[in-house]
Amino acid sequence: QVQLVESGGGLVQPGGSLRLSCEASTSIFSIYDLGWYRQAPGKQRELVAGLRSRSMPNYPDSVKGRFTISRDNAKNMVYLQMNSLKPEDTAVYYCNVLINGRPRGSWGQGTQVTVSS
Repeated sequence: QVQLVESGGGLVQPGGSLRLSCEASTSIFSIYDLGWYRQAPGKQRELVAGLRSRSMPNYPDSVKGRFTISRDNAKNMVYLQMNSLKPEDTAVYYCNVLINGRPRGSWGQGTQVTVSS
């Protein structure tokens, strides 16, 4: 199963930016669709960015226009650029590989993002 390691989280003020990174341990990274998820305390994990082959990235309305997902197949990396951060973006962020739209890799430890003044 694909192992994933997220990094790049931290404490940021409202309106600030962060770039999250995720490295996947697989020799066939380029064939996978990818997703970034987040889980806030007491809430279910939710998809915040999806990147599927031959499709435009998709985002929920809550982050559309502020978050951007990208990938570097040569490095087995997926990124999440987060701008104009809000306190409600506070959560642990995870990445995963997707098969038929569902996460199929092993969930990593995630990276904590805290947006607070």
